[in-house]
Amino acid sequence: QASVVLYMKGVPAAPECGFSYKAAAILQALGASYESHNVLEDGELREGVKMFSAWPTIPQLYVGGEFLGGADIMEEMYHSGELAKVLADAEAI
Repeated sequence: QASVVLYMKGVPAAPECGFSYKAAAILQALGASYESHNVLEDGELREGVKMFSAWPTIPQLYVGGEFLGGADIMEEMYHSGELAKVLADAEAI
């Protein structure tokens, strides 16, 4: 099990929404090692991840099993340097 997991629409090489594109691009910019799951291929997964996090939108980023946020939160954390620290602590970069 990867310590960093991105639930997204599409796959990192071919995101199917702008927010999923942004989330994957941020992780790529940081050189992060992560696992991705395409929620468009599994409706149960898509709804289950939203219920688990109590967050209504996709993409969703998890680090060490903890919900970190969606694309906008990831972007804020990326610019502040906080995301790099969290990913380094998880040994993903």
